[in-house]
Amino acid sequence: MKHAAMITMRRKVQRGFSLITAIFLLVVLAGLGAMAVTFFAAQQQSSAIDVLGSRAYQAALAGKEWGAYRVLQNGMPCTSSSNPLTLAGDLSGFTVNVNVACNAYIEAASAVAVFTLTSTATQGTAGQPGYVERVFQATIASGVPGTASGIIYQSENY
Repeated sequence: MKHAAMITMRRKVQRGFSLITAIFLLVVLAGLGAMAVTFFAAQQQSSAIDVLGSRAYQAALAGKEWGAYRVLQNGMPCTSSSNPLTLAGDLSGFTVNVNVACNAYIEAASAVAVFTLTSTATQGTAGQPGYVERVFQATIASGVPGTASGIIYQSENY
């Protein structure tokens, strides 16, 4: 009889142990789920910013090409100017400013104009999430005797 009483006593002591284990597992799994959702949201935001950065790159490149075209094809006079560029399609949300600075030199009795183009593409508000900016800069020499005019230096800034 003693033996049956001890088995009953042990069962009473062990009651509730599985409840504590189940609660612990629920808390751990809920924490892992919350962490996974946070990680997924951060990954999605990072991907969206990456796409915006690529579009800003293309918008700044378009501004630089447009400025180079104006200088090389249209025979732009040696003056400094700042021009906004309006883009369409996927790049329509970007503000693109093309600044042209020019310096004139005399070399070998010929006039040489050196244009420095700076194309800046931005979207959003600086300091806020989702703000993106890309800058292209190119230097063009026009009227160099004995050489073809064209882009002689180009740099990209992020």
